[in-house]
Amino acid sequence: MRLVSYDAGDGARAGVLEDDRVVDAWALLGEPHRGGLRELLAADRVDDLRGRLGDTGAPSHPLAAVALLAPIPDPDKIVCIGLNYRSHAEEFELELPAAPTIFGKYRNALAAPGATVKLPANSTKVDYEAEVAFVVGRRAKDVDEAGALDHIAGYTLLNDLSARDLQFQTPQWMAGKVFDGSAPCGPWLVTPDEAGPADAIEIALTLNGERMQAATTDDLIFGVAHLLSHLSGLMTLEPGDIVSTGTPSGVGSSRKPRVWLGDGDEVVIESPTLGRLETTLKA
Repeated sequence: MRLVSYDAGDGARAGVLEDDRVVDAWALLGEPHRGGLRELLAADRVDDLRGRLGDTGAPSHPLAAVALLAPIPDPDKIVCIGLNYRSHAEEFELELPAAPTIFGKYRNALAAPGATVKLPANSTKVDYEAEVAFVVGRRAKDVDEAGALDHIAGYTLLNDLSARDLQFQTPQWMAGKVFDGSAPCGPWLVTPDEAGPADAIEIALTLNGERMQAATTDDLIFGVAHLLSHLSGLMTLEPGDIVSTGTPSGVGSSRKPRVWLGDGDEVVIESPTLGRLETTLKA
């Protein structure tokens, strides 16, 4: 299934994408609840939706008539993993890390599919990073790697926009990672059965139509199951938490000459299973 958060003019709601229509998820379940997708995950109702698909009595809207939001617009946590593709480490001639490198973003960083993101005024070196993110579906604490994938609700695309000049002012990266809109995310949350194996998800990024990045998650240094298990040993992961798994080679800061994002640039991240995430940058 492809799950979405959408606004049809009356606030954020949880939906299911069927063909080119968005069906109200809670109405499909026969409940008047108006909670979002995070609440639906926390209530463990995703599997219940499967048996209701095709119900023509549930309210729905043409996809073109609603505003898609970030799939989880209100996560408790956005956890990001740095330097987690072998190709990315190699392009900077860095040793592979012995443990996952972790940093965070906040809700202000989330941007909807198709959003225009304003470049930060205090940076001149903003870079793109195509990433596959997973969303936690069940509370996870001290989870073994063997059972980790059972705690994942689905996968989505995320662009870890990074102000490199701010990122490397200190040993901690977060100053360059947290500006408003620095995490475009979407367009939907794809359940694991449709996303494909966790180690075989394809992504590619184009900048103004030019291919800049392309990879599959089999190049991850620390795979999805390892990441969830490792993070659950550091903190309790809650339904709706977003974990972005890192970016492959081809970022702008690795190129000669270097490539920085500017006014009017259009960045597209695509995946055969996860969809298409478009973002426009504005000075």
